[in-house]
Amino acid sequence: MKTYKAKGIVLNSVKYGESGLILYLYTDLFGRQEYIVQGLRSKGKKNSFFQPLFILDFIGYEPRYGSMHKIKEISLSPPLTTIPFDIRKNTISLFIAELIYRMVREANCDAKLFEFIHDSIITLDNTNEGISNFHMWFLVNLTYFLGIYPGNNYCKDHYFDIIAGEFTKDVSSSHTYFNLEDSEILGKFMNASVSEINDIKLSGLRRSNFLNSLFTFIGYHTDSINKIKSIDVLKEIF
Repeated sequence: MKTYKAKGIVLNSVKYGESGLILYLYTDLFGRQEYIVQGLRSKGKKNSFFQPLFILDFIGYEPRYGSMHKIKEISLSPPLTTIPFDIRKNTISLFIAELIYRMVREANCDAKLFEFIHDSIITLDNTNEGISNFHMWFLVNLTYFLGIYPGNNYCKDHYFDIIAGEFTKDVSSSHTYFNLEDSEILGKFMNASVSEINDIKLSGLRRSNFLNSLFTFIGYHTDSINKIKSIDVLKEIF
């Protein structure tokens, strides 16, 4: 029975039998992976490890005959200090975890994607500024790993073409576009580091409309974005 050490980011968990869980992780070794965790649901401390976006160090093993991977030992690395207790950050963490769970389905190692998610979690946990914009910054940058990142840079008074995936001055009746304001906001998030997103000033309505535009764009190119249930809570909070 082969064992291995890995890091994993919690995406989701469901009950399994009387005291077990099926745990969905995004790992540094295998990408998305499912694990059976048995005998832990009754132990509150260990069960609390499995909240969305918690980062785990664990020893896993793959049983014989091709059954699901299992976890032998587990610890938090590092423990998150604000996300579980701040309603804004916690709502964003649920949204990000659901995004990855719904949209990243491949069990393939992608070190850069793991690093992006991992570093984003640490940043969200440590930051006090720009929280209201964090989920939009994350989603814009996630499109790079989904293979649909905008194909060119924003220019003033250009529209973002949802079908072509690029900014353009010329519009066609056969294509669908962001309006000018959403196109400009997209350009700002593309050019902003996470430390600069607090400088993007948006009202709650403007933020909601832009997020709808992003969902329309991603929904055109993928089939998973419209299944995201946490979006309604996110809009209510922000």
